[in-house]
Amino acid sequence: MTLKRAAFGAVFLVSNADPGVLSMVKESFAASTAIAGSTGLVREVLTSGALPRFSADHPGELKPDEVESVALPALRSAIRILRAKAPDELENYRRTVLRAGDEVARASDGVSEAEAAMLDKIRDALSVS
Repeated sequence: MTLKRAAFGAVFLVSNADPGVLSMVKESFAASTAIAGSTGLVREVLTSGALPRFSADHPGELKPDEVESVALPALRSAIRILRAKAPDELENYRRTVLRAGDEVARASDGVSEAEAAMLDKIRDALSVS
């Protein structure tokens, strides 16, 4: 669930960096396509089971600005989990999360400064050693 929470959280962060109702529809489709295009264990983890919850107390009820405090640490944890349990899937996971974030950013009117800044934060979280 950590891998899933991290990936979906990253997509949400990019989408919310430059919010808009119509954009959200395009961005959701772009994220779904990128995640569905993943392979191996990463695809299995991200496309099966329940959607992730971002708060144990109030599932799905975090305010948009609170998601960053959950998603970025989850990305770091996901990298550590993969490094320990499935190192051969590590780059696949990084690539999938970054591709999904990039596709979301490009889905509506190109990549804004806020989206680019959020992608940098995500890239940094995925680079944890």
